[in-house]
Amino acid sequence: MPKLYVDLKKVTHNARTVATKAREYGIDIFGVGKGLAGRPEVATALLAGGCVGIGDSRLENIKAMRDADIRADFMLLRLPQISRARETVELCDISLNSELDTLRSLSRHATELGKEHRVVLMVDLGDLREGVWPDGLKNLTRAAAALPGLRVWGLGTNLTCYGGVIPDSHNMSHLVTLAAEAQDILGHRIEVSGGNSGILNMLFGGQLPSGITHLRIGEGILLGLEALNRQPLPGTFTDTCRLEAEVIELQAKPSVPVGALGQDAFGEYPTFVDRGVRKRAILAIGRQDVSIDGLSPLLPGAIVLGASSDHLLLDVEESPAIRVGDRLGFTPGYGSMLALATSNYVETIFVD
Repeated sequence: MPKLYVDLKKVTHNARTVATKAREYGIDIFGVGKGLAGRPEVATALLAGGCVGIGDSRLENIKAMRDADIRADFMLLRLPQISRARETVELCDISLNSELDTLRSLSRHATELGKEHRVVLMVDLGDLREGVWPDGLKNLTRAAAALPGLRVWGLGTNLTCYGGVIPDSHNMSHLVTLAAEAQDILGHRIEVSGGNSGILNMLFGGQLPSGITHLRIGEGILLGLEALNRQPLPGTFTDTCRLEAEVIELQAKPSVPVGALGQDAFGEYPTFVDRGVRKRAILAIGRQDVSIDGLSPLLPGAIVLGASSDHLLLDVEESPAIRVGDRLGFTPGYGSMLALATSNYVETIFVD
């Protein structure tokens, strides 16, 4: 079985590095462990590194962490489903919201349960994922403030994840201005959640405008990378995770298929570069388990050629000698890590 090794000490170190830098500017970090399936071991490492709370997009993950007696504020990062509003209030201290109907449902369940549920109102600053458009924020703020059982705890935005919009001084300053307007309506201070690991270049460069008080960070801690160009963050480890998979075939074959070509198993039309006959390794892992575009082989000279659902193909012609049965290592990118940690066919092993 393929194995994903996760070094928890390095995760804790990365969390401490990011949290310490953020504290220089009066910013709190919620650690996001969903890239490793929200495992309680990861949450413990994030909190040990100085994160003040845990964010996750799946109620199932948050329940597992609570069942493991992880004691922290939990934030639901995906907008709540009305059909699961009661679970959201029961399991989460805070949720991100943009829909009034959902807020009303959260309010009703919070009142029934005798709880105060904190909400972050999300505003869309151009990435076109979740959030109310800025001209609708005042009305949403007024409506949310009037709902019993809820407290408007913050204003947030999300950039880079869908539209690829880069956080900059303009959109971050706009967020701070909108937060000030919301605070005038509410009559109390709120957190200003500037975003995710895509904002870490601004944080480490000292470029965040005053007024940002909160960030939701996953990739920057779990992999030590900022999320714009995937460059290492100063002082962090980028080898927190390692995939190992077994070689099940090792043969010299042409580098271009023989015969008429059509679609592959995924409806795509693959292209090939004719490099002559090359030694190729097949590994026991495939696209059902991992995003192959994010895999970096640790074997010198190895090149990822492609994959079917169950087989990963490497060119190892210029690599050191290997044999069938050897286990080869890879450093996963964020998308690869996410898939590996979620796959039932990959074993996650935590090391200290």
